Amino acid sequence: MKMQAAVLRAQGRPRPYAVSQPMTIETVDLDPPGPGEVLYEIVGAGLCHSDLSTIEGLRPRKLPTIPGHEAAGIVREVGPEVAGLKAGDHVVSVFVTSCGDCRYCNGGRPNLCQSSFTARAEGTLISGARRLSLNGEPLHHYSGLSVFAQYAVVSQNALIKLPDDMPLDVAAIFGCAVVTGVGAVLNTAQVPSGGQMAVVGLGGVGMNALLGGVVAGAERIVAVDLNADKLRIARELGATDTFLAGNADVVAEINAATGGGLDYVIETAGAIEAMNLAYAIAARGGMVVSAGLPAVDRVFSYPHSAMVTDEKSIRGSYMGSCVPKRDIPRFVALYQRGKLPVDRLRSGSIRLEQINDGFDRLADGAVLRQVLQPHT
Repeated sequence: MKMQAAVLRAQGRPRPYAVSQPMTIETVDLDPPGPGEVLYEIVGAGLCHSDLSTIEGLRPRKLPTIPGHEAAGIVREVGPEVAGLKAGDHVVSVFVTSCGDCRYCNGGRPNLCQSSFTARAEGTLISGARRLSLNGEPLHHYSGLSVFAQYAVVSQNALIKLPDDMPLDVAAIFGCAVVTGVGAVLNTAQVPSGGQMAVVGLGGVGMNALLGGVVAGAERIVAVDLNADKLRIARELGATDTFLAGNADVVAEINAATGGGLDYVIETAGAIEAMNLAYAIAARGGMVVSAGLPAVDRVFSYPHSAMVTDEKSIRGSYMGSCVPKRDIPRFVALYQRGKLPVDRLRSGSIRLEQINDGFDRLADGAVLRQVLQPHT
């Protein structure tokens, strides 16, 4: 079948992207699903900082490709050997395709499954196949998904079934921003009721971490960002304290206000400067959880002796330490009950031809989550 898609041909083009046009809207060919694969119609796809990092050239990928890894839609066709999904089902995608039978999957940590790593690096589906092409030349798959398009063919293990009454334009952000942010708080940090926590970096993931703190029943939630408007939104969503990260004395201010720092600090900015700040505001005995992804060559350092004497801990959190089949239905249920209002993080909808402008706004820090609606 033929469809419209955003094709990324070059990384590292200068901003503004509205001028340099790293992505062009093309009519591409999409082959039918093979064994264990599903064709689904994309109803909504979130614009994420991970996609922006790819456009910037911070995370190299095989080109040309169709980016996008956060989406929801409707199953239109299933290939042979697909179980549990049928045409008409509403689904959300996840960006780690787990095998279900390795040390990580069997240990309850499918987010760490390595079965799709080679496919991700080579720009294929987990089977090694490619279903995308343009003018007879193959296009590379992005994280096994490539959802900045009207349709996608993906592994069945990359999809989680949704309730039919879940709005798909909201559901789109559950596959990355919600699982990463909320999961970092509930799964990785395991912030207890009455706990004291901070979130450093208030993008889509950071705001979800804040909402996760509210769900956890944290007694104090400190929000830190460079953008004063995002601090205002954070207060509306449940932050008890807000601090502007650009202030020279921000670390001293936070530590003074909290009596020596926070027990749990969630870093979501994907910048070493943010990680340094997060470590500095963690209390003695505190935990720093990093869910942000900086450039692959960036290095975070800390005073090791002080880490020992202060008993601080540092943890990574990939995909919110989530078990998608367990956690996405749980988070969706929280949303439907009004306890996880992620719809308030929406920064509007865009069409395919507006995608470069959308990434300009994301790079400016002016938005939280824009949702691409490729059929409008």
